Amino acid sequence: MNSGEQEFFQLGTATAPSPDLVYVRSAQARRYRLTLRRDGVAVATIPLRGNEREAQRFVEQHREWLERARSRQAKRPRAAEIWTIGTHVLWRGEMQQIRVATEGEKPQVSVAADVFRVASLDGDLRPTLEAHFARRAKIELPARAWELAAETGVDLKAVSVRNQRARWGSCSAAGAVSLNWRLVQTPDTVRDYIIYHELMHLKEMNHSDRFWARVEEVCPWWRDAERWLKRNGSLLGL
Repeated sequence: MNSGEQEFFQLGTATAPSPDLVYVRSAQARRYRLTLRRDGVAVATIPLRGNEREAQRFVEQHREWLERARSRQAKRPRAAEIWTIGTHVLWRGEMQQIRVATEGEKPQVSVAADVFRVASLDGDLRPTLEAHFARRAKIELPARAWELAAETGVDLKAVSVRNQRARWGSCSAAGAVSLNWRLVQTPDTVRDYIIYHELMHLKEMNHSDRFWARVEEVCPWWRDAERWLKRNGSLLGL
């Protein structure tokens, strides 16, 4: 395992493996950590010199925190499972209503000022609209990433847009950044924060104080963006 890699596994010693809890051995972690992913899975991080028994004990010591975190997560607003005419969806950072733009042989719907063609005005519009959103993202997000890379002097090598279910973005030591297409549904300030975050990782491949200092320098509103994501990420299924 290289220094920048993490090893994911589930423990099966003192307790049975749980689909809601995974353990991550990290060469960069200095202490045990417990976090809750947006998909409801708890992640216990084991430092390089840590062991499985201590990781399990750490989780048990923080069980009450985990239950409170899951309770808060369950109360967050959720997007409608089925999108029909009249449904409100998050688009460009605001809840917008899906409206009929045109009827007839080539029906279209509007979401705020944007118009999208659909096969029919009946039934679930979500798959079609999300496909439209993803296509917009594949044009807009790389263009913005290259712009911010030039602004910050980061040696960006490649940008991809993916259908990520548990993270907003990621990067590799080779200089490639991957972005979640759902960022087109967020405010511009949040979108830019995620891009800045990944670009700064190309300078600091960790979450050290030095990394966050770099983020602060290029994106002083990053805390507001993090709060927005925590409040509204569930509307995007994350």
